[in-house]
Amino acid sequence: MRKKIPVFASLLFILLSCNNQSDKSQQTTTIPLAEKNLRDAITQFPDSFTLKEKLVQYFRDNGNYTEAIMETDKILQKDTTNSRIWYMKAMLHSENEDTTKAIEAWENLVAIEPLPENLISLGTLYAFTKNSAAITLADILLKLPNAQPQALFLKGLYYSSINDKVKAIGFFNNCIAFDYTYLFAYREKALCLYDTGKFLDAIKTLELAITINKTYEEAYYWMGRCFEKLDIKEQAIQNYQLALQFDSNYIEAKDALAKLGVTQ
Repeated sequence: MRKKIPVFASLLFILLSCNNQSDKSQQTTTIPLAEKNLRDAITQFPDSFTLKEKLVQYFRDNGNYTEAIMETDKILQKDTTNSRIWYMKAMLHSENEDTTKAIEAWENLVAIEPLPENLISLGTLYAFTKNSAAITLADILLKLPNAQPQALFLKGLYYSSINDKVKAIGFFNNCIAFDYTYLFAYREKALCLYDTGKFLDAIKTLELAITINKTYEEAYYWMGRCFEKLDIKEQAIQNYQLALQFDSNYIEAKDALAKLGVTQ
């Protein structure tokens, strides 16, 4: 049987709880000066889109995606056709790794402004989520001037996502034929070759990418992965180190070196 708490102890507990809640309330209502200044300015100039955008960017810069998205929603409640805010909302959800919400935002943006760059962004997410709508958007892009490489790349991404690597490689090759400087096509082609165990072919593809951009860190990283699969550890280490030389924050390259017993 539980012991009864003395009355004075109960009262003390209640008082302490109230004080804690009061302290928490004071803490939550205390906001940083930069945020306060922006909110005060918006109160003074409620029709200023620039100030509202700055507030969204303030939260974004501080990694507070929840607040940033809430501010975009406030703007969209009053203006559902604001393409700039739909773009910001789409980017925020993308950076926050909420693919479903990001797709919804891109779809709204495309409905307002079906520009090639918006179609490409939406199509890329469709491709990564194995949505065949990526092919539909790619076909639209194929009919637009100067958008053929992006359209072919999207098709390659989609077929790679659904594990049809041979078909994907064909589209990446077509993309490179249109634009030999399209680095992402080399990377994705190499990944398809890697996934199918064709490590030497993947290395050759990545070497071509490096002839276009000698500082392309992802090419070095994936060459390292290929050399590891071929059990050529010295070459793997060298390529991981080159990846870090061009991007000192390349986490995957650091992890790969650590697994090979190389300390940084």
